[in-house]
Amino acid sequence: MKLGLAIEELHRSENHLARVLLAVSDRHKADHEVFYVARDIAGWSQRHVQELARIGADFGVDLDPEPEGEPGILEKVQQATSDLLGRRPEPGLLLLADLRHVHREAAGVSLDWELLAQAAQGARKRELLNLAERCHPDTLRQMRWANAKLKESATQALVS
Repeated sequence: MKLGLAIEELHRSENHLARVLLAVSDRHKADHEVFYVARDIAGWSQRHVQELARIGADFGVDLDPEPEGEPGILEKVQQATSDLLGRRPEPGLLLLADLRHVHREAAGVSLDWELLAQAAQGARKRELLNLAERCHPDTLRQMRWANAKLKESATQALVS
């Protein structure tokens, strides 16, 4: 069933968004707000991954219910190597780049939730529609947080 493919894609994109948020949190430990908020809202995507895996079984899709979690050792080694070689941009500019990335990823996940909701409604799959209506607002909040943090940080990072 095509709904299974949509669930599978959303599962993948939510997993990716959680990893992006955790990586941003990790890179910006000195900024306590970014560190803690990014971790908190990554938890929303991780919970979505679990719920999508649960409902995916009803549509013939076998998805891993465990979110991928923290960035892997290879990603951490690459970041450390970049830091040592002096390729790390100024922290303010890095934060802006990271927040833009979060915003774009969350926008994509938001569109995926909208598509899934439309399909669920058309196919009269009430449980799937309820899941979309429950989870999509979290993704919108993730996107709004990144946007608000960008606005808050842009002037200082770009002018000073």
